[in-house]
Amino acid sequence: MQEVGIAPDEVTMVGVISACAKAGALDLGRWVHAFIDRKGIELDLEISTALIDMYAKCGAIEKAREVFDGMDVRDTMAWGSMIVGLAIHGHVKDALELFSAMLDSQVKPNHVTFIGVLSACAHSGLVSDGRRYWSTMRELGVAPLMEHYGCMVDLLCRAGRLEEAYTFVNDMPIVPNSVIWRTLLVGCKNSRTSDEAETAAEQLLQLEPLNAENYVLLANLYASRCQWDKVSRMRKKMKDHGVKVVAGCSSTEIDGFVHEFTVGDDTHPEIEEIREMLRDIAERVRRAGHEPWTSAVLHDVVEEEKESALCEHSERLAIAYGMLKTAAPVVVRVVKNLRACGDCHEVTKIISKIYGREIIVRDRVRFHRFVNGSCSCSDFW
Repeated sequence: MQEVGIAPDEVTMVGVISACAKAGALDLGRWVHAFIDRKGIELDLEISTALIDMYAKCGAIEKAREVFDGMDVRDTMAWGSMIVGLAIHGHVKDALELFSAMLDSQVKPNHVTFIGVLSACAHSGLVSDGRRYWSTMRELGVAPLMEHYGCMVDLLCRAGRLEEAYTFVNDMPIVPNSVIWRTLLVGCKNSRTSDEAETAAEQLLQLEPLNAENYVLLANLYASRCQWDKVSRMRKKMKDHGVKVVAGCSSTEIDGFVHEFTVGDDTHPEIEEIREMLRDIAERVRRAGHEPWTSAVLHDVVEEEKESALCEHSERLAIAYGMLKTAAPVVVRVVKNLRACGDCHEVTKIISKIYGREIIVRDRVRFHRFVNGSCSCSDFW
């Protein structure tokens, strides 16, 4: 568009900013923001809201707040974008305080706003607060959508109240979708009871018989309980239905280019240097006293093979590459398409301490900011 001499307008810039947000491309997003300023394009409500969303989704929540605070006029979408951004970054107190400020400003919240508020409660186990905001939503005339029910189920499951979550699902006035049952199934992982898990599994496979994630979740559950016969049964069902697993994929942006990695990836042109970095990481993490959580490897293989598999998870490859190509205080930023495993989460905390690096990982659920051996999620994720 620039090459043919057509000047971009506000609509164009919102589209470009949104693309940066989806890709997690912070450097490009910053360049676009600077381009807007340089070209004198009006920073209107839509562009400002898109910038808030982009900075939040790219891990720069402080910059998102800076844009928000600089707005003269804020509508429901602007408030909601900022609240959701704070929630997924684990800034629960700030998110809830901003919601109160929104009400004080006489701006009516919508369904997006309450998704942010309820998810903030879920990510911190604030069951009482979650129930209170659920009542507030009804009082303000915002009819609960499936996403809101999902947030409440997630809240109860994360707080270890599986039976309450199961009752909540059964009492829903609308038919639960696959996301609700999947959330319940994930919640069953830390429970010793199996009735709820079997019910959720049955519902999931009926609703989505070709969704690989459902089979993987079930296999995960059975593997965590060492029920290898059931794991094999799940794999056979997948094969019979022709279902293929979506590989874990992580990306990191270096000098404006996004580098993607999959588990055990050997296609990157600098893979030897990356693996050398991984070996250094593994050795230093082991010296720090970490024992690999091999239970996160869902195969009935020897421990040595499990440890090797953990070392080449996609986020480890992306983190190693980011550390190779940048030096402190540059933040290593990684975007992952799946939820991070427990071992990778623990190892990343250790890496942030022993290498003195800040690492921000955006998985499919939320952001994790690792600094000096701790994570912003406070291990509640």
